[in-house]
Amino acid sequence: MKNDMTITQMMRASEKLKKQGQRFTHLGIGPMSENLLRAALELSKEKDFPLILIASRNQVDGDEFGGGYVCGFDQKRFVAKTNEIAEEIGYDNLCYFCRDHGGPWQRDKERAGRLPVNEAMKIAKRSYIEDIESGFHLLHIDPTKDPFCGKVVPLDLVLHRTLELIETVEAKRKELGIEGVAYEVGTEETMGGLISAEAFEGFIRELKAKLSERNLPMPLFVVGQTGTLTRLTSNVGSYDRATAGALGRIVEKYGTGLKEHNGDYLSNEILLEHPIIGVTAMNVAPEFGLVETEALLELCATEEKFTEEKKRSNVKAIVSKYAIGGERWRKWMVGGKREASVKEIAANAEDVALITKMCGHYTLNEPEVKEALSKLYGNLSALGLNGHTYVVKKIKDSIDRYVYCFNLYGLTTKLRNVL
Repeated sequence: MKNDMTITQMMRASEKLKKQGQRFTHLGIGPMSENLLRAALELSKEKDFPLILIASRNQVDGDEFGGGYVCGFDQKRFVAKTNEIAEEIGYDNLCYFCRDHGGPWQRDKERAGRLPVNEAMKIAKRSYIEDIESGFHLLHIDPTKDPFCGKVVPLDLVLHRTLELIETVEAKRKELGIEGVAYEVGTEETMGGLISAEAFEGFIRELKAKLSERNLPMPLFVVGQTGTLTRLTSNVGSYDRATAGALGRIVEKYGTGLKEHNGDYLSNEILLEHPIIGVTAMNVAPEFGLVETEALLELCATEEKFTEEKKRSNVKAIVSKYAIGGERWRKWMVGGKREASVKEIAANAEDVALITKMCGHYTLNEPEVKEALSKLYGNLSALGLNGHTYVVKKIKDSIDRYVYCFNLYGLTTKLRNVL
């Protein structure tokens, strides 16, 4: 699989189409599992839109940093598996590998361990370099987490670290002779200090000036806070159309695009507005993981009805055990539940059901879970059902909701024609 245009060229072609009156919003998809990779590739091929895969450091990272919870992928294995599936299905579209929330302390264990500044920055740089060596096309430079700064990292420090990270990666990129790498900056997190439109524009203005001084490229996207916030299994934020439009107009002045994060679970009504108000791109990830887990639980229910007890896979119970024990649910819970003990959560049937759905995708690489899933698929096959196909279809349907609302059908052909 080889793109016939870089991600920068693709975005420039997008700008040309928009000047011709066409409206659309690009979709960044979190690679939550191998099933999701297959679903995304198949849908991209069928509906003819550019595939933008966005992997956080917790999901995909170098083995020296602990790898990722998605299939145990490091960057090279992530790219290789995607290419393998692409070749299998005869994929002929555009596919871009992107780092989501790269930077210091962006792995949960680094932040919890309060790594010293120098060590955290050193690791972030090594991770980025492994990204570009593995074929990543877009790097999100996000130094807005710092366990030593409290809830808000000073904006001047965010700017300083952003410049340092881009400068380091660019030097290495040139040394290696790698082309086609672009950048994304900013964050949807309130701790980044980029809340008001004034602060947002001030950051971009100063960033552009300092990048120019160093002969460094302007980022392709700037992340803005538009009111989205993913918690539990819904978007608990308050989407602000006026703010989204204002931020879109600001980034356009500086020759870049507005990227929105935390787009999971938004209504179709809100999604349909995105191309109209000028949101350049939006990221979605947890929702697709939830959809996969729900599909697996539906298959478990079918298995339970038609398979004798001693032969059942017990996928639901095993996934629940790891989902609760892994404690990643603390990130997504609200109120006092974040501080509850594992024992308290396990004793509450409603919490168990919620966390199983919400965090099931984190468990899929556990050996016991993989063994149980293999048994589940085998039991279903004996009943004449293809469990893999069912799960992939459910994920495709979920992704397709965004693709349709964002007016992405047939976009790749249009981009190639205008380029």
